[in-house]
Amino acid sequence: MAITDVKEVFKRVPQSFNPNAAKNVNAVFQFDISGEGGGNWNVVVKDGTCNVNEGKAGSPTVTLTMSSETWLAMVNKQINGMQAFMSGKLKVSGDIMLAQRIPDLFAF
Repeated sequence: MAITDVKEVFKRVPQSFNPNAAKNVNAVFQFDISGEGGGNWNVVVKDGTCNVNEGKAGSPTVTLTMSSETWLAMVNKQINGMQAFMSGKLKVSGDIMLAQRIPDLFAF
């Protein structure tokens, strides 16, 4: 069943987290989602754990900026991150290599 609510995605992040893929990852992922149901969330991955916080992180390792439509399409596997990035629907600043690991870290 497709996820249709941005907040619901972030509620599910801890359950979708793969601690085995997070070995040696200590990072803060900032998600800036515009449009309907959007907002700002950060996901802290440290020592094999994952914490989700609403709002902006002070010093994120990587920031992903996109519309709620793009985010939901990515979560529902209708578009992948590279397609979104190459088409200009996703902007990434900071550690772009870390951003590419998101599908391994979080399985929706």
